[in-house]
Amino acid sequence: MEILTSLEESPVVQRHQVLDFKTFENGWYYKVKATLKDGSVLHAREYAGAEERNYAFHWQDKQNRLRVRWDNAPHHEHIPTYPHHKHVGDEVQPSVEISLDDALEYIEDRLL
Repeated sequence: MEILTSLEESPVVQRHQVLDFKTFENGWYYKVKATLKDGSVLHAREYAGAEERNYAFHWQDKQNRLRVRWDNAPHHEHIPTYPHHKHVGDEVQPSVEISLDDALEYIEDRLL
């Protein structure tokens, strides 16, 4: 599966756990936890069906403080990339990172 390959090939992922994984006729769902080489953690969950896709990628430091959370919950209509957005500290920002690969690339750029 592409998601596992991304986690296994990322130079910043130390280990990962698949906490949940389901497939069904028109889609799939996964939930994973990845421990990164600096001790931070990335929690990722994604649901994709025929008519809908929901995701959240939550990157936190060793002290469990939020670094960045990307998601597409439809509650920030003022953001130009709505519904896609990211939380950086207390600030909500536009986001073009809308996949696990995008989130990993963003993290790699900051950790390497």
